[in-house]
Amino acid sequence: MKTPRILNAESIEIEERAAPPLERIKPHKWLSEEDLREYSTQERNGFELYVSRIAEEKMRNHSIRYAGEQKEAMGLLLGWVYKENGRIYSLVKDIVTTDLESTFVNVRFDRGAFEKLFQALEDAGFNYIVTGWYHSHPGHGCFMSSTDLYTQRTYFGDRAHSAIVIDPMNMEIKAFYLEGKRIKNRIFAIYWDEYENPYYGTCVRKKVIKSNPNRVSPTE
Repeated sequence: MKTPRILNAESIEIEERAAPPLERIKPHKWLSEEDLREYSTQERNGFELYVSRIAEEKMRNHSIRYAGEQKEAMGLLLGWVYKENGRIYSLVKDIVTTDLESTFVNVRFDRGAFEKLFQALEDAGFNYIVTGWYHSHPGHGCFMSSTDLYTQRTYFGDRAHSAIVIDPMNMEIKAFYLEGKRIKNRIFAIYWDEYENPYYGTCVRKKVIKSNPNRVSPTE
């Protein structure tokens, strides 16, 4: 079984490559008004994080499903890092997760499920680097707790790493990164270029998702 490829665990040559074009990106519909204003400011100059529509849908629906059980969700971001005119940016193409030990206020991978996680990484089907992680705060808002900061500093300390936090109850989403010791908000874009789809040209059975991402049952 292959060892997961972590961005700061190995040296990679960062290829010069154009970021997804303006006509293939959009802001996430759960961004706050403040983040939307920042998105508009950055749009022409490009972003440091682009998330595929496939990865976004999986993260959002994973978070919604676990919110229905009053639990947090969590997983890893898979993609690659490129540069364009001196700007380093990450493309998140897909996500993986495994069984979780989760409550309403904390989450981690089930210690007995790492083999399943590594198998999911091996089955990813495209060349990837782990570019960060995501987790949910059902009803708590989008921020980095002290535990989240410890995780980020311990495993995702590279500036190109991102932590995406989703609150499916309040329909909020934010991305964060470390700049030195400080955690900062990272504005990102959703892209849907088919040629960046890791499964483009392959036959993949479409999984029917029954949950409605626009409707989340309130916590009792």
